Amino acid sequence: MYAVFKRELFSFLSSMVAYITIAVFLLVSGLLLWFFPDTSLLEYGYADLSGYFSLVPYLFMFLIPAITMRSFAEERREGTYELLVTKPITLWQIVMAKYLSSLTLVLFALIPTLVYYFSVSRLGFPEGNVDTGAVVGSYIGLFLLGSSFTAIGIFSSALTKNKIISFVIAAALCAFAFLGFDYSSQILSLQYIETTVANLGINAHYLSISRGVLDTRDLIYFITFASLFLLGTKMIMGGKR
Repeated sequence: MYAVFKRELFSFLSSMVAYITIAVFLLVSGLLLWFFPDTSLLEYGYADLSGYFSLVPYLFMFLIPAITMRSFAEERREGTYELLVTKPITLWQIVMAKYLSSLTLVLFALIPTLVYYFSVSRLGFPEGNVDTGAVVGSYIGLFLLGSSFTAIGIFSSALTKNKIISFVIAAALCAFAFLGFDYSSQILSLQYIETTVANLGINAHYLSISRGVLDTRDLIYFITFASLFLLGTKMIMGGKR
C-alpha cells in the first residue's frame, strides 16, 4: 500500500497540475481575504478569520476535484490500472493509497494558509487578540471537509475514464453534499423536519466544528461520509476488474 501511495503522491508532485492547482487556490484565497472589498479582512476591521473559513469550502469544491480527477480515470485511460491490480495488494489498499495521497496534497494546500492566522494575530489590537480556539476548530473542520470531498473525488474518478467528466461530477457532488441538504430543508413540505434534513449535509457539521467545539457526532459523521464513498469506489472498481 505504501508503494502505491508513494507512487501516486510523487506522480502528483512531478506534474505541474498539482502545483498550479494549489497555487491558484492560495492566490484566490489570499485575494478574498485581503483584497476583494466584499470579503477583505482589512475592510471588516476585526481580527477574525470566520469569514475566510466560510469561503474556503467553496474553493475546495474546485480544488479537490482538480486533484482527484486523475486518480482512477487516468489509470484506466492509459491502461495502467490492469497492471496495478496484478500487484500483491488488495483493491481496498489501492483505493486507500490513492485516497491518502490526494488527501496529503489537500493538507499541503492548507499548511501555507497558516500564515493568514499569524498575520491576523499580529494585526489584532492588542496583538494576539484572535480567537485561537475557533481557528483551530476551523482548520480541523476544513481538514475533515477536505477528507469528505476527497472521498467524493476518488469515487467520481472511478466512474469514468475522462478526467474532465470526473472533475464535473465531483464538483457537482461536493456542491450538493455541502449545500443541497440546506436548500432542501427550506422546501415548504420539509419545514417540519428542517433541522433533521439540514443535519444530513456537510455544512451543518462543518459549522459546528468551526465554532471550536469538537463533538463526537460530527467526527462520526465525517468518518462515515468518507467511508461510504470509499466503499462505493471499491465496489465500482471491483466490478470493473
